[in-house]
Amino acid sequence: MKKVAVLLSGSGVFDGAELHESVLTLLEIARSGAHYQCFAPDIAQLHVVNHLTGEVDETDNRNVLVESARVARGDVKPVADLNINEFAALIVPGGFGAAKNLCNFALAGAKHIIDPSVKHFISQFTQANKPVGFMCISPVMIPQCYEAGVLATIGSDADTATAFEKQGGVHQVAKVDAIVVDEVNKVVSTPAYMLADNIVDAHKGITKLVARVLSMT
Repeated sequence: MKKVAVLLSGSGVFDGAELHESVLTLLEIARSGAHYQCFAPDIAQLHVVNHLTGEVDETDNRNVLVESARVARGDVKPVADLNINEFAALIVPGGFGAAKNLCNFALAGAKHIIDPSVKHFISQFTQANKPVGFMCISPVMIPQCYEAGVLATIGSDADTATAFEKQGGVHQVAKVDAIVVDEVNKVVSTPAYMLADNIVDAHKGITKLVARVLSMT
């Protein structure tokens, strides 16, 4: 049975993984008959956001792996524990955690870099020519993990698309329920909550992404 790795970035849209995207991803993998295993980097979050007020809590410090365990019901492994031979594919949900914890895009824009442990984790799938799905803001990491010219989408935000292309990617504008597929690199992306107004909108693209990633294994 196929096994899919899911890379989380904490718990909560403003400082971690987007919960709807994460849970819908796990649901669609399971519904397909495949198994999933959640992973996260064992690093400190950039900061902690009060999701009720939107304010940063300067008194709180949290760990990305520990917070990701909230999403995974405790079943999450550090990225360093990956055995690439056990997995057919990888999927990366979005949320600000992807842009704050997995990389520093939220701070550095087009000059951002990926956390070394995260880059090594994703690159193992790249080097093994295994399919990877990225959603929401997480595709900003794609150009640093693939050769120049890799195709993907973050939806239609012009500034993010420009940053993506400055790092060597080719951006394709896409609607909320669409996926963009780079057949050569085996990369699939969808806008999800970069464009979605609700969970139903997000679910449409996520369903297509999971199905396409699994079909490429």
